[in-house]
Amino acid sequence: MTFEHIDYDISEGIATVTLNRPDKLNAWTRLMEKEVREAMESADKDDAVRVIILTGAGRGFCAGADMNLLSGIGDGSETREPGAVYGTRPYNVAIPADYQTQYSYFPSLSKPVIAAINGPAAGLGMVVSLYCDMRFASREAIFMTAFAKRGLIAEHGISWMLPRLVGHSVALDLLLSSRKVTAEEALRIGLVNQVHEADALMPATRAYAKDLAQNVSPRSMAVMKRQVYNAQFGTLNDAVAVGNAEMLESFKSEDFKEGVAHFLEKRAPNFSGK
Repeated sequence: MTFEHIDYDISEGIATVTLNRPDKLNAWTRLMEKEVREAMESADKDDAVRVIILTGAGRGFCAGADMNLLSGIGDGSETREPGAVYGTRPYNVAIPADYQTQYSYFPSLSKPVIAAINGPAAGLGMVVSLYCDMRFASREAIFMTAFAKRGLIAEHGISWMLPRLVGHSVALDLLLSSRKVTAEEALRIGLVNQVHEADALMPATRAYAKDLAQNVSPRSMAVMKRQVYNAQFGTLNDAVAVGNAEMLESFKSEDFKEGVAHFLEKRAPNFSGK
């Protein structure tokens, strides 16, 4: 695949998607949106990929939507139809509707997606990072919702995602104030999972991803990810019922047999994902 606004690399079972407009702090464009989706879906279908990392080139993760996309809105020069949504796909009955919109498709991917946030993540850049399953940040990372200072609102489902990570009151603080949040504060409030020195961010992220790729059942990861996201719309009783049913299916899987065998034989696992 050839891309203009991203880089795509696969090694050691890890697909790395890099937003690649460093001179613009990787500001988001429609082409970038299209390319990221193509790369994510390709990685999800590729048996050689077990984990996906999303990061940014240069000193930023993503500074938000390219201002050239925003400047024409409201003055009649914007060609997008009111209410139109880009980046969607034909409806898939096997996936909850909530995980099929413009940016909310990350949870529908069967493989874990880790954001390696190397610098500013603002506006849409912050939204995209929240849809990743985990967030590892550089100490130089800065988070900012930005919307209120642009005369905008909580876009693209951030009003649903953010409170689930940091709580209702903190989410309102970040949204209403649009203030800058350091990596240290982001770790304290639960916005990110880990914080590393700038030069250690990618090695640490890759080491974590490599451990998942080499030592964890791909089937287990896919099922667990689906369980956690789907449970957001159900009850505890629903989660128990799904867990019981999925456990019975796991007992039939090749990965369960391999999981027991490698433990008893004291060797490295060789999971097939089946």
